[in-house]
Amino acid sequence: MASPSRVRVVLLTLVLAALASSWPAARSESAAAEIQVQLGDLLFRETQYTEAIEAYERAWTHGSRGVRVKAGRGLSRTLVRVAEFRRAREVAGQLVALAPDDAEAQAIYGDALWAAGLFDDAEARYRDALALVRDLPRGRSGLARALASRNRLDEAVDAAAAAVAADPREPEYHHALGFVQERARRYAEAAVAYANYINLLPNRDKSDKVVWARQQVRFLKSFGDKRPLGIAGDGPDLVHVIPFRLVRDKVMVPGRINGGPAVDFVLDTGSELAVVSKKVAERFGLRPLVYTLSAGVGQAGLRGLQLGRMDSLQIGTLKITDVPSLIKNPPLRDLPTREAESFSPVAFGLSASIDYRRRVLILARHLPEMEAEVELPLRTHRLATVRGVVNRESPVPFVVDTGGEVISISRTTLQQMPPVAPVRRIALKVYGASGWDPDAFLLPGVHLAFDQVQLANQPVVVLNLDAPSLLLGYDLGGIVGHRFLSRYTVGFDLERSLLRLSRS
Repeated sequence: MASPSRVRVVLLTLVLAALASSWPAARSESAAAEIQVQLGDLLFRETQYTEAIEAYERAWTHGSRGVRVKAGRGLSRTLVRVAEFRRAREVAGQLVALAPDDAEAQAIYGDALWAAGLFDDAEARYRDALALVRDLPRGRSGLARALASRNRLDEAVDAAAAAVAADPREPEYHHALGFVQERARRYAEAAVAYANYINLLPNRDKSDKVVWARQQVRFLKSFGDKRPLGIAGDGPDLVHVIPFRLVRDKVMVPGRINGGPAVDFVLDTGSELAVVSKKVAERFGLRPLVYTLSAGVGQAGLRGLQLGRMDSLQIGTLKITDVPSLIKNPPLRDLPTREAESFSPVAFGLSASIDYRRRVLILARHLPEMEAEVELPLRTHRLATVRGVVNRESPVPFVVDTGGEVISISRTTLQQMPPVAPVRRIALKVYGASGWDPDAFLLPGVHLAFDQVQLANQPVVVLNLDAPSLLLGYDLGGIVGHRFLSRYTVGFDLERSLLRLSRS
């Protein structure tokens, strides 16, 4: 039996088609395009995104200027929803050229730029939209994400709340509010926002994003009155100096889970959470609470893993209580090494300095001053990213990953690069957080730039980063790992939103 939502779509299609046939012939094409926009809007609300895109595309191609503006709005936001990031950006760019004074169009272009990982450009568009319409909900919601990525969390929560107040029936604004509240460690409020997001969606929406949100509500509520990521002795003067070992290009420090004996942890800024193996979780009584989605390099792509909470985690002299933790269960098989325990200071909201020469890690609220040769704008949207330019023309976001080894780019970045003479592609066997990537290869002769840092004729590894991009919500352009970072003392300065690089 057809679902009620499907019946509504079919009935509306028939009614609109009948109306179109009654209009004069001279108006038929424009009327048909208007009908396609209305059909696209309904299909979008019913989460039938593929069909919505088809309807919007027809209106975008054949409509009058006013109809094309409405169609372009719907088309770009739907393309973002299905992770067609490049096409979304293309449509949104044409949309603002068509309607430069349309505030909603500017904000939608901001969403498309955000989905491309061009965070600075996206924030500029959100601010342009708000200059046209001060309380535009999409502009406020987008600005909230941008502020959160620069660790201005209180301002981000205020902006997201303003978007919800202006348009309380839009699910996406509640989701954005939950996200920034979670970043601000307001778990009880975030659970409410995510629950509101779920309740506003059609009952038929069974997407991964909705499944994740349901699990996240349960997880956030499990903290009760506990303060997540409570740091002993926290304050503006918090500083911990921790020696580390370098083992197979990994920064290793001893960690104690729930007061138990020390185990090795990898410093991994390419992870959103503290991560432990199934074996270690069982050993130290780390109980899984819910399932969640994870993604990384490898054939498995998206992985359903367990999410739990450590009562305490001690890294060197730093002690943190009530730590959200990813448990790698079920574990991957047939890997050359076991899946390691790891942590990210960025996930704890702490700045970090890694001196590879002296092998000293500093974790702090306010990093000590360091003379930096290079300062790169740093955005923290789930992961720490900087902007890089590939072959002098393609700006893309790179995750700064202390747990990674080489510099890599995604297959989508390769597709964006200007054509070059054929070069040899050297097959590689690469494994990551989601297992083996059978299609990885080494591409020599690539030019990379991170502001004034120029890397000419650089060999890079080309990886399938589609699954991480889908989970992160933006087109991940590449990863910079140990071989680049270890040339420097690296400072993740969250207070100033800067990545500082100084020769060791």
